[in-house]
Amino acid sequence: MKTSLSQFMLRTGIYSGSNSRAMVPSLFAGLGAKRIVLLSDRGLEKAGVVEKVAEIFNLTGHGSGPQLVGQYLDIAQDAESKSINDAVRYVKEVGGDALLAVGGGSVLDTVKGVKYALHKGLTDIKEAIPGGLLYEQFPQATYMSIPHIAIPTTAGTGSEVSPICVVFNEDIQMKTNIINPFISPDMAVLDPDLTVGLPPVITAFTGFDALTHAIEALASPTATALTDAHALHAIRLIEKNLPIAVAEGSNLDARMDLLQASLMGITAFSFALNAIPVHNLAHAYGALFRIPHGLANAVFLPVVMEMVPMLYLPKAAELASAMDVDVKGDTAEVALVKVVEKIRLLQHNVGLPTDFKEYNITEEDLKRVIPAVMKDPAALNFPMPVELIVAIGQRVVPVGVK
Repeated sequence: MKTSLSQFMLRTGIYSGSNSRAMVPSLFAGLGAKRIVLLSDRGLEKAGVVEKVAEIFNLTGHGSGPQLVGQYLDIAQDAESKSINDAVRYVKEVGGDALLAVGGGSVLDTVKGVKYALHKGLTDIKEAIPGGLLYEQFPQATYMSIPHIAIPTTAGTGSEVSPICVVFNEDIQMKTNIINPFISPDMAVLDPDLTVGLPPVITAFTGFDALTHAIEALASPTATALTDAHALHAIRLIEKNLPIAVAEGSNLDARMDLLQASLMGITAFSFALNAIPVHNLAHAYGALFRIPHGLANAVFLPVVMEMVPMLYLPKAAELASAMDVDVKGDTAEVALVKVVEKIRLLQHNVGLPTDFKEYNITEEDLKRVIPAVMKDPAALNFPMPVELIVAIGQRVVPVGVK
């Protein structure tokens, strides 16, 4: 119902544009930061992205502005709790008072976890989320006074503005979540120059992550006019620009549009958060088989839309329009079929697989998926029956379940 209680908050300041990373020291100064720690991963170090950001601090002049006092670059895939805990120790060791996250979703989520742990005085982030989900709202949620800026290097998770931190718990092989309105960065700097070196396949599946955020937000039973506005335009931008960015990696206009689409997609997703079966499955498969989150979403998205049509039918016409699909005079059912066809075409055009064949998942492995899907925090609002989980598994894993 439109009059049901809803909330919408975008507390992160957003700066976009080519070379916008040059603003970072000044933004930190405005936040009162003095000793900055840059957190990223070894892949981005090797690609030269870390240096492109770090060198900005050499231009501020020693003693005349915030200083870069250290770099922590051992962040692992999926924001592992060990990476978070190690980074917390490092920040304390170098006396850092502010956090600069440079990377994709794993890096951005890791740094959110670092901020939360520092704020709460934790040495092990797992202590905060023993049940898999920590959902804090006012007044339990309190302001975290640690200056925090994020620079995304992929256009997918949108984690640079979301109030959600996904943490991989290695002990139980599960992706856990902290949701808190103050965990998002103070500032997000969207610099398309830092995404031009992203390989085509990563560009493709991170783009599908953003597309999944937007579509699941649009289909959510708790969607509002505010979330729909962000979701629909994110879908338009991704449909138009993802093939361009995959084919022409140096196209700054397409890269910029995708960064902003990613941000809008997660904003819609975060505040329409309810039924998210695609993410539910992607979390479970990703945790068990270490499938990159965006790739898992890309494979599951059209399959789930076909197998759980009732979730998408109410917004099928609007979704079709955003995907540039002509459904004039069609029923919602026909419109949805055409939309799924368009998504599969997009999937093909950007070179993504339709299944998880390369991961050599066995029939025994698929049996482990069932409890993993059912216990994932995403299952709380939209639990899927065993029969549906099995049927979807048979579609995405060639061996099937006998």
